[in-house]
Order: sequence, then C-alpha cells, then structure tokens
Amino acid sequence: MKRLTALTAVIVLALTTQAVADAAPPAAELARPTVDFRTALQPIDGFGFSMAFQRADLLYGARGLGPAKQREVLDLLFSKEKGAGLSILRLGIGSSTDRVYDHMPTILPTDPGGPDATPNYVWDGWDGGQVRLAKEAKAYGVKRFFADAWSAPAFMKTNGSENDGGELRPEWRQAYANYLVRYAEFYRQEGVGITDLGFTNEPDWTATYASMRFTPQQAVDFLKVLGPTVRASGLKTRLVCCDAAGWDRQVAYTQAIEADPAADKAVRTITGHRYSGPTDVPQPTDKHVWMSEWSPDGTTWNEHWDDGGGYDGLTVAADIQTTLTTGNANAYVYWTGASLGATRGLIQLADPGDSYRVSKRYWALAAFSRFIRPGAVRVPATNADPALRITAFRNTDGSRVIEILNTATTARSAEFTLRGGHDRHPDAYVTDETRSIAPAEIVSTHGTTLTAELAPRALTTIVLD
Repeated sequence: MKRLTALTAVIVLALTTQAVADAAPPAAELARPTVDFRTALQPIDGFGFSMAFQRADLLYGARGLGPAKQREVLDLLFSKEKGAGLSILRLGIGSSTDRVYDHMPTILPTDPGGPDATPNYVWDGWDGGQVRLAKEAKAYGVKRFFADAWSAPAFMKTNGSENDGGELRPEWRQAYANYLVRYAEFYRQEGVGITDLGFTNEPDWTATYASMRFTPQQAVDFLKVLGPTVRASGLKTRLVCCDAAGWDRQVAYTQAIEADPAADKAVRTITGHRYSGPTDVPQPTDKHVWMSEWSPDGTTWNEHWDDGGGYDGLTVAADIQTTLTTGNANAYVYWTGASLGATRGLIQLADPGDSYRVSKRYWALAAFSRFIRPGAVRVPATNADPALRITAFRNTDGSRVIEILNTATTARSAEFTLRGGHDRHPDAYVTDETRSIAPAEIVSTHGTTLTAELAPRALTTIVLD
C-alpha cells in the first residue's frame, strides 16, 4: 500500500515524452480510426474503491465531517448523476485486536485455544464504519461488495503477529476458512451480501502493517479448504484470488490456480495489483480479472490534472486505459476513496474539520465510471495516431462511450468511423486542468463518421445514445 517503486517514473516518462506524438502528422493524413460497436471484447464488472483501515469511519464524523458534507462526499463517490457512480466497494477484513485508526479490528480477538476449539466471534455492527458505508452504497445501487483479508488473526500465523508477513499455519486452514465465512455471514445479517471474497492481500510482499505471505502453491492448498467451506455455508459469495502486489507477479498465482482442478473450481475472479509495474500482459485465464488495487506510489496529496509528477489525474486516466486494454481487465478498483493529510486518495478530508478537497485523480476515474456501467463490454477501436489513446464501450442500455486521451501538447482534430449504430446528437465531456467532465460542443456526426476536436493533454468522453 505505502511503498515506493519505479512505477511512477515509468508513467511519467510515457506521458511527458511527447516528441514523437507531437510530431505526428495531422489526423487527415493518418488512417481513420474505427470504433466497432458490433463486436464485444471483455465485459466490464465495474469501477470501485476501498475505505478500509477505518477510512470509512472518517465519513461519519470521526474527524469532524458533518452530515451535509458527508452526503456530498457520498454523492461524489456513488451518485451516477452528481458523482462518479462507482459500483464496487472493497471492504477490509480486519485482524487487529485494537481500534486504533489505520488498524482494522478483527471479529476474533482471542485465541480460542487451538484450531479445533470453539471460536468466540465478536461483531459490533460497525466494522470501522464499513457496515454503514456498505448500506449507503447499496442504497445508491451498488451490487458488488468485495471483502478482502490482509492477514489472519495473529494466533493463526507462523510469526504470531498480524504484521510483518508470516504464513498461515497449515493446522489453522479450516479455522481461517470458517473465520472468513463468519465475516460474510455478519454482513448478511446486516442486509449486505458479500459478493466477492478474498483471503489474501499482496501475498508476495511483506508489509510492516497487516500482511500474510502465501506462495502460489500455498494459495492453491488453502483454496481447496475455503472453496468447499463457502459452498457448504450457503452464501452466494464468489471467491477471488490472489491480489498479488504486482500484476506481473500475479501471473504465477493465476497459473497455479488454473493448473489445479479444485482451486480452479473454487475461484471465480482473478485479482491483482499493479504496484510493481503496469498491466502490460493479460492474466493467463478465461476467468474475469480485476485490477483490485492501485494508486500512485508515495505519500502525497495532488489536485492537478497534468503536472508531470506522476500523482496527477492524467496519470490515473492513462493507467485505467492501459489496464482495460493491454491488461484486458474486467474491473478497476482504485485504492482509497477518501482519507486524511498527504493522501494518494481521490478525496482529501479535513483533519479535523467539516470540509474536503477533490483531486483530479477522482475526475479521471469518474470520467470512466460514470458513463461505463456494470455489464458494459469493451469494443475494438483502431487508431494510427500515437498521441491518441482510445477505448470504447457499449452499455447494456444501448448507449455507447468513447474515451480519448490526447497525450500531445497540441490539439487534435480527428475523424472516426463508427460501426454499429448511428447518432445525430453525441455528447462530449472534457477533463483537463480547468475542466472536470465539463460538457463541450466539440463533436459532430455525419452518417457513420464522427468528428471530434480534442484538447491537448485532455481526456474527452464521448457518449452516443
């Protein structure tokens, strides 16, 4: 979560080295881009975020945010009309025995005396604010609730601590599987169904905070216990695996699952982070794949769209496009929705106080999530201009969306051939340093040809009904 890698430098280099892109010939001299809405690539499950580690508690006044501002922030996160319309909420399954901020309380604070002893679960109906947030999300229409554990309780692990890695002791596998199921059952009694359940977060990396190591084979061995336990519980919960710290590192876990029939049967969705590098390859699976956590590395608050620092909105917009195209991901889950101080989150909350600030990272994500809804499919888009990064989607309601990131420092005039539907009145929205999903009269259609005037260093969202 809080480490510094070479990733930021890679993205900054890609976005700021514009000599080739800016020297590209005019769009009229290039082959005309084509967007084929008749063909479906991967389905889109949604876009999401997390408020784990008691970040959710901040939304409900823990540091002074009042009811009116609370609603504004919730609208920004969940409303399809006023905000981003984010559709996946990632919950943190805790392992801490205290309630200190930045920890996640466990539902099993006391060792029952052994893996076969009767556990004394403790449920407060609050879960660091996540229960209330999940209920709010459900009221906004969110249907995907992804619960993920960073660590098992300390007494289940080889190092006797929730922190600093350690492994799950083999004799505790069944007890840990029961623990995860019980967590999901507590949410069910609160009226929230956990749709996606994970047992590990970054198993390939040892963190000083809550963390637990699994090798690919150890993950497979545990899935052979967890899968039958979830099925026997009657929960309508899908298992995910394995949230490796790097998208490239997740490949080994994915291959191990695919190679084992029991683990393959247990897992419905492959999940990976991309801190160690961009999503430059698809995962080797036919299952749905989620990029389940990322934000620019480091500890910094940044409100800019394009300042070249690697923490800005343009960086996030480029990463979303790469993840959905090269990575072929079905979902994109940003790390933190809102937090305090020098946060990499989307929204910065006052500490203390009744106010908040919104970053351009938020608007980059919102430009995708507001218009590309769960159940959409990505469609093919060809493009010969290296300055333009183009992705396109078809929603279940028939609306079509084209996202164009102009990485050049000059404006572009571009024509697109549309296959599969006509539109006489397309809508366009621009996100850049001064605009945030701002309506703009910059697109027109004639038959199957769409013409767009694209601002420099800007994300243009085109919606065709």
